[in-house]
Amino acid sequence: MLDALGIDTRTESIYRMLLQHADWGVAELAASLALPEADVRQALGRLSELSLLRPSATEHARLHAVSPELAMESLLARQQAELLAQQQKLEASRAAAAQLIADWVGFQPVGDSSGVETLVGVDRIRDRLAELSRHIDHEIMAFVPDAPDESNIESAKPLDERTLARGIRMRTLYPESIRNSPAGMEYANWLASKGGEVRTTPDVPVRMTVLDRRVAVLPVYGEDSGHSAVLLSGDGTLTALCTLFDLAWDRADRLGAARTRDQRGLTSQERETLRLLEHGHTDETIAKRLGVSTRTTRRTVASIMDMLGARSRFQAGAMASQRGWIGTPGHGPDRLARGQGASAGGAPAGA
Repeated sequence: MLDALGIDTRTESIYRMLLQHADWGVAELAASLALPEADVRQALGRLSELSLLRPSATEHARLHAVSPELAMESLLARQQAELLAQQQKLEASRAAAAQLIADWVGFQPVGDSSGVETLVGVDRIRDRLAELSRHIDHEIMAFVPDAPDESNIESAKPLDERTLARGIRMRTLYPESIRNSPAGMEYANWLASKGGEVRTTPDVPVRMTVLDRRVAVLPVYGEDSGHSAVLLSGDGTLTALCTLFDLAWDRADRLGAARTRDQRGLTSQERETLRLLEHGHTDETIAKRLGVSTRTTRRTVASIMDMLGARSRFQAGAMASQRGWIGTPGHGPDRLARGQGASAGGAPAGA
C-alpha cells in the first residue's frame, strides 16, 4: 500500500504493528509476524531512516512510532523534494541538448575522428539509419515531437517489425497530442502490439533517435527535419542525450493509461500549459509547443483561469507559481517544429 512512498509490505506491517503495540520490541514483533529478528531490525532501521520511528521521550532505548498524520506529511515532503531535484536535472539536460543542437546548425562534414557525421537529404538519412539498424544489439530510443503521417508509417512498419522480431527494445516518446491523431494512434498501438514501448508527455523536447546508446541522430534544422541530420557518437554527448531521454521517459505516461490528475486536479498537459503561461507565451505558441490546436489551448487556459479565479492568462501563471502549482520553471529548449520524419532502420515513424 505504501510502496509508492518507499515502504515495502514487510516494513509497513511492522510500522502498523508498532502503532498498535507501542511497547513491543524486536522479539515481540518477530514472533507476531513470524519473521526472523534480523529482518525486523532491518525494517526498523528503514523506518528510522524515513523518520517514521524516533527514540521514546521516556525510554531512549525504545523506538516510538510517529503518528501516521505526521509521518505521511514528512514522506510526501521528501518525495516532492526528490521530484523537484529530478525536474531540475531534466531541465538542465534539456538546456544542454538545446545548446548542442545550436552548436551544430550549419555544420559541415569533418573527419570520422570527430564523432560527428552530417547527413544531407531525407534519402541519405533513411539509408544511413537502415544501415545502422542492422548492427543494433540492444535498444532504440526515440523522441518524436509530432504524430507521424501515413507515408512515414508505411515506410517504417516493415523495418520496425523486423527490428522488434530480433528482440531489440524500442522505446518511443510522443507528445500527448498524438492521442488526437487517428493515424498516429493506430501506428502507436500497432507498435505496442509488436512489443514496442510507447509513452506520451506534454512537450517532447527535441527530435532524436538513439541507437544502442552509442549513436544519436538529430536534425540540423528543426523547421525541416528531412533537410539534414547530424549523427553523433561521442561518449560525453551520448551520455547527456541518454540522460535526457531516460528522465523524460520516467516522467511520461504509458500510451494506454488514462490521463492522470495530480492532487490539484491538473493533468500533465495542463501543468505544462501553466508553466508556459507563467513565461508569457501566447496561446498560439503554447499550442505549437504542445502539438494541439489553438482552440484546444484556449479552452485549457480558460478552464485553468476559472480554477484559479484569475482575471487574465498572465495572472493565472503567476498565481499558479505562487501557490506552488508549478514545480520548477522550465528553461528547456523549444521542441523541434513539425516536419517530415526521417524514418528508417527500425526507428519509429517520425523519428
